[in-house]
Amino acid sequence: MANYQDYMLFDKLPHTWCAGCGHGIILQAIAGALAQQELDKHDVALVSGIGCFGRVDDYLDLNCMHVTHGRALPAATGIALANPNLKVLVTMGDGDSTTIGGNHLIHCARRNVNLTAVIANNYNYGQTGGQYSATTPSGSITSTSVYGHIEPGFDICSLAAAAGASFVGRSTPYNPVQIRNLIQQGMQTEGFALIEILDTCPTHYGRLNKFGDAGHMLEKVHKMTVPVERAEKMTAEELEGLFLTGVLVNKPREDYYTRYQKIIDRLCTEENA
Repeated sequence: MANYQDYMLFDKLPHTWCAGCGHGIILQAIAGALAQQELDKHDVALVSGIGCFGRVDDYLDLNCMHVTHGRALPAATGIALANPNLKVLVTMGDGDSTTIGGNHLIHCARRNVNLTAVIANNYNYGQTGGQYSATTPSGSITSTSVYGHIEPGFDICSLAAAAGASFVGRSTPYNPVQIRNLIQQGMQTEGFALIEILDTCPTHYGRLNKFGDAGHMLEKVHKMTVPVERAEKMTAEELEGLFLTGVLVNKPREDYYTRYQKIIDRLCTEENA
């Protein structure tokens, strides 16, 4: 029976993340999802970009590739198409996935590339000083919006769903078991899967917006959410300002590689006829 520890590099610990950051919880959930599926390490490839959450590959005993800022999804697309037998994971922050790499995100979902994107959304560029990102909520204080952010933030899950993702889920570090299960479901779904974790950044975003210490911030983020099952019984007014958690989209469809391979097979058949 596989254990999450089988996929970890404990000699690299302690990790470099700030005290109270939710990245460590997500890291264990990723390893736990691999263990639940009892996957061979050589059958998994992980691609990460730049940012706080981009460091997750430092602690996983897998085939990992660390790429430039915002370019994790194109690199992962190449891996998934070159070897469709691999389980491809992509770990990104909100800056990496939707700000610098937002164009790649929507096209990866549109093409339905067979990979699983895990996005830790802490609403700012945590590694470089707490600047605002494409998901920073309007009115928030960041190091580059000291009087309040005037732009509306992206809803990552709605963006991925509208672009055509096969699977979309959301959770928070308050519920590590749900994170693990969502990652597992995403990996087992044909096509592009996205799991967003509404993460905590007590060092920058939480401090500047007076969310209290790490424990209070974790609780505050949890209170901003509502399970999708409960949301079905709530009015639009009751849901105002809340984020749905759980499985938001589960519509598997033929992935990009499979569709492309069918064209190749058809052309080869016609050529040999």
